Amino acid sequence: MPATDRRAGRQQSGQPQSGQPQPATRSSEGTHAPVPAALRILVVDDHEVVRQGIVSLLEHHAGFQVVAQAASAAEAIAQANLYRPDVIVMDIRLPDGSGIEATREIRAEHPEIRVVMLTSYPDDEAIFASIVAGASGYLLKQVRGRDLVAALEAVGRGGSLLDPTITEQVLDRVRRIASGTYQDELAGLTNQERRILLLVAEGKTNKEIAAEIFLSDKTVKNYVSSILSKLNLQRRAQAAAFVARHRLPGG
Repeated sequence: MPATDRRAGRQQSGQPQSGQPQPATRSSEGTHAPVPAALRILVVDDHEVVRQGIVSLLEHHAGFQVVAQAASAAEAIAQANLYRPDVIVMDIRLPDGSGIEATREIRAEHPEIRVVMLTSYPDDEAIFASIVAGASGYLLKQVRGRDLVAALEAVGRGGSLLDPTITEQVLDRVRRIASGTYQDELAGLTNQERRILLLVAEGKTNKEIAAEIFLSDKTVKNYVSSILSKLNLQRRAQAAAFVARHRLPGG
């Protein structure tokens, strides 16, 4: 159940924001240039504290109008269809699916909507999947408030951006693809490593995996370390997300 907001008049995730200011219009005297309409924003994050923090930040800037919030992929798609925001701030990890898949569906239906992915980890696979899905930007949640504001303004004007900490990773991978030296990470896994990867994705511990495939705990630990290294991952949870994104058989 959506949690209530402390401030009166604030709508919850899955609902529009109330008390919305109307876009400014040209003075009847015609002596001043028109004030640009505020960018209409949809904020998507399943963590209420994070979501409300972003909303509060944006509401302090006249150039933004938060028209709705969402806490899941399904809500994000529904709100995007209903309110047609200019820009969506999209969390990647959502309880009912991926923000990347939600972005792909939203952009397929409404290509004019711009999406900025906001996540906690600089995951190469997620970066490329986001770009392919049509995202215009990819920022880490550690971003400063003023930088997030500047990023949304840039995307709202039609620009694209990446967080500076991950730009070099992306460029390096693009160079390897262009030069023909890039190899799909999955191709570097042995059959045994793929099998263990699927078991890791199921949430099994090293001990449980060892019992299932008749190996020692230490051997399984070494396999898992090798798999994470080959896939450029740091945590088992990322391996599970990798399997889900690539729709591996058995995953």
